[in-house]
Amino acid sequence: MLIKQMTKKETERVSTLASMLYHSDINEIIDDFNKLLNNDNIVLYIEQNNEIIGFAHFSKRNDYVEGTSSNPVLYLEGIYINEVYRNKGYAKKIVQEGIKWGKANGCKEFASDCEEENTQSIEFHKKIGFEEVNRVVCFTKKI
Repeated sequence: MLIKQMTKKETERVSTLASMLYHSDINEIIDDFNKLLNNDNIVLYIEQNNEIIGFAHFSKRNDYVEGTSSNPVLYLEGIYINEVYRNKGYAKKIVQEGIKWGKANGCKEFASDCEEENTQSIEFHKKIGFEEVNRVVCFTKKI
């Protein structure tokens, strides 16, 4: 198992997994990932036997992040491990690598979010050491 930083060369292969997480068009994800490579973001991926089995997208957020008091904040934007490889420690290892990147880039806190009804994600976050700090109901109105 190897954890590597995504470059343009791997964008399409990693985007295939990301499309499963985001339920989005792969071409949109490829475009988004290619734009991320130039900003305060890192996409790490796990490769095993020449197959990409998981990825995690981390950002360095400089705006306010719920429940934090420092700036910048390392943020877990998304993580996906192929179902066959889940519950084997891969997610924890890729998150540890993301934390190393965050610390090296001045982050003292780590945050994330998920939808309130996504109990699987909530349990995952708790399992890797996150504490829940808030629940929010958001509203919109066309004007």
